[in-house]
Amino acid sequence: MGTATPTAIKRWIAFEMKRLREASGHDRSAAAARIGKATTVIAHIETARNLPAPADLELLLDFYGVPEHVSLFRDMVRRAKRNRDWWIKFKDAVIGDFDVFLALETGAARISSADMNVIPGLFQTRDYARAIFRNGETGMSDEQIAVKVDLRMARQTILDRENDAPRVWAILDEGALRRQVGGPAVMHDQLQRLAELAEKPNVDIQVLPFAAGAHAAVDGAFTIMDFPAEFIGDPGTVYVENRRQFLYYETPEAVREFRNIFERLQMQAEKPELSLEFVKELAKETRGES
Repeated sequence: MGTATPTAIKRWIAFEMKRLREASGHDRSAAAARIGKATTVIAHIETARNLPAPADLELLLDFYGVPEHVSLFRDMVRRAKRNRDWWIKFKDAVIGDFDVFLALETGAARISSADMNVIPGLFQTRDYARAIFRNGETGMSDEQIAVKVDLRMARQTILDRENDAPRVWAILDEGALRRQVGGPAVMHDQLQRLAELAEKPNVDIQVLPFAAGAHAAVDGAFTIMDFPAEFIGDPGTVYVENRRQFLYYETPEAVREFRNIFERLQMQAEKPELSLEFVKELAKETRGES
């Protein structure tokens, strides 16, 4: 878990402490009474607001019937305190709860995404990203856009990690590939970039053609993130973004629903090898327009 960020580790600690408490049959009041503190202390641990104190951690895990987990949790707490999130230098570009997404994306072992309108951020070229921000964000200065673009480019370094790059599987609607973001020259470079990425061993791209007709993702884009085995009991997280907010679905039932949708889209989309040929041909067409 060398790539796990402090935010991602705190999230896992919170998720697992809540799961273990519920599995043991205790409510928050009982857990708080066991450590002699207010119920809000348990609430803050289980919502990732605070890390558990070492003494509380030992008492709680024993109370939950899993004293053998103490060593693991202590190590997790140390890691969360010791490291820093890499996007601190981009803090002005990180709004709302997007830091949670950055933490999860950085630490994910597998990222599965379905995008209907635009190329996903992990695959965007600098010029394409700049055009997206310029057209989508009103009132932003060139300097503010530049910082947002730099952050997006920094995210993409996870694709080239030597030992633990995530497996990325992306389904892209044909409309996202044909939409002229930034003009023909920008789209030509973007499509070439997609073709290059599709040939990486840890990246699979499928195109959902117009001919597929209606499909399961009519509600828009979503990303499923799965984490390394060290994140014991973690069901994964689904991220959905709209213009007003970032939504995270983490219950096993909700994650399973999105997995089912993703699997149906995989069946409807062209196979990765055919999708690669489609992207290459479209890049040639776009070059002819520039």
